[in-house]
Amino acid sequence: MRATAEQLEGNQVRVSVEVDEAEVDEAVRQTVRRLSRQVRVPGFRPGKVPRQILEARMGGPAALRREAIREAIPDLFARAVQDTELDPVAAPRIDEVSPAPRGPVVFDAMVEVRPRVSVPGYAGLVVTVPPIAVEESEVSEQIDRLREQSGELAAVERPAAAGDWVTIDVQGTSPSGEEIDVADYLYELGSGSAIPGLDECLVGVLPGSEIELAVPPGHLEDLDQSTSGTGADPGEDPSGQSGAAETSGGEEPVARYKVLVKDVQMKVLPEPTDSWAAETSELSTLAELRDDIRDRVRQVKLLSARMALRERALDALSALVAEDPPESMVESELAESLRRLGYELEARRMTVESYVAMTGRSEAELVAEMRAQAERSVRADLALRALADAEAIEVTDSELDEMFAALAERSGTNAAKERERVERGGGLPAVRSERRKAKALEWLIEHVEIVDEEGRPVAAEDLGISAGGAGEEQGSAGGAGEEQGSAGGVGEELDEAVDPEERS
Repeated sequence: MRATAEQLEGNQVRVSVEVDEAEVDEAVRQTVRRLSRQVRVPGFRPGKVPRQILEARMGGPAALRREAIREAIPDLFARAVQDTELDPVAAPRIDEVSPAPRGPVVFDAMVEVRPRVSVPGYAGLVVTVPPIAVEESEVSEQIDRLREQSGELAAVERPAAAGDWVTIDVQGTSPSGEEIDVADYLYELGSGSAIPGLDECLVGVLPGSEIELAVPPGHLEDLDQSTSGTGADPGEDPSGQSGAAETSGGEEPVARYKVLVKDVQMKVLPEPTDSWAAETSELSTLAELRDDIRDRVRQVKLLSARMALRERALDALSALVAEDPPESMVESELAESLRRLGYELEARRMTVESYVAMTGRSEAELVAEMRAQAERSVRADLALRALADAEAIEVTDSELDEMFAALAERSGTNAAKERERVERGGGLPAVRSERRKAKALEWLIEHVEIVDEEGRPVAAEDLGISAGGAGEEQGSAGGAGEEQGSAGGVGEELDEAVDPEERS
């Protein structure tokens, strides 16, 4: 077989394939063997039907030859792609093949290939990372958080203020006319988690005071169900909001409440002493606890900075790509993202409809967001490939062997069998390509100029990144689009990271 490729307009390529007569004859023999096993002919066992009978049933030798070539074309095209070193991004459009009764067979295929883009100026990229220095105020904030967790309530004989805890009884009538009676409800003043306007009415009142509150139905919310033990049923809506309200005289219906303030308590925090530190953590002194928190905050900040470096470096490189990503690649990436989302939702026994309802978005908005991410992923893919070309980054067989050895160690299998499995499925070029992109990203991280938010230089070593070690932060040689996961959520991780109760 011989194949040639002709570049056409845009990213289209015409692949011309000529198949020798000997290969065509072999394809015909394979088709005969398959049909002989499948066709049921009286008097012949499966696999023993003569070729002449099969030809007669199909309409003659020419029809059998056409069927054999039709079956062989996908494999022939795949070999042609490999021989011409093309990188298709969509299914080919193959011209109709009308072979002669004998001789070689020629066919053409049109296919869209991955475009080659340029990333001018990639060697001078500057990336800003969040600060990694730990301020003492940050340590103190975490100390105060721990003190808050171990604080105790104490009754006070003064007007209630924001931050106090009040025990209240709530009685009233909802817009639907339902009677409400909630007793001994412990509420943090200023939390804003109860009836709208309640916080404002309670500030400045003394224990034993009774207030009245009228709330328009459009502003009703459920009371927080954290009671002191003798309050509302957890399944009950203490606000009484249930169904439509009837109007009286054309006036807007309201929920009316009487609130009795039974007591006011303030949270008393323990003093940050060595004994308190020992009770709160596994450490002996307050100084040790502060040092431990400081180290934990620093580790979280380092992680945040490394994630930001990786994501922002890839964004900066992608921004150098002037060309719009091919729509076929974006559609393919979007389809794969939707497929993965479907599997994840199915595993959680959720539907797309329930998911979008839970997130407060419409299905169209969700798809639009995923399409934008797909376009970003494709642009990053093209940018990393361009960088790999510019820097002549390649993946050696020994590197692939190391990858398969690591994979085998994790899965408890054999490296040679893992490689054989991938090769048998035709996935080795894709594995090599993804590893090449991962190496390009490592090169990028090692060569960008890193600065802090004030524009001061930051050494890679300060972020815990050594030459050639950036790949450890990248995970596997997965797609570049997936590598752009958000660095958000680190602030939420901070509390867990510095909580001594979470230490192993």
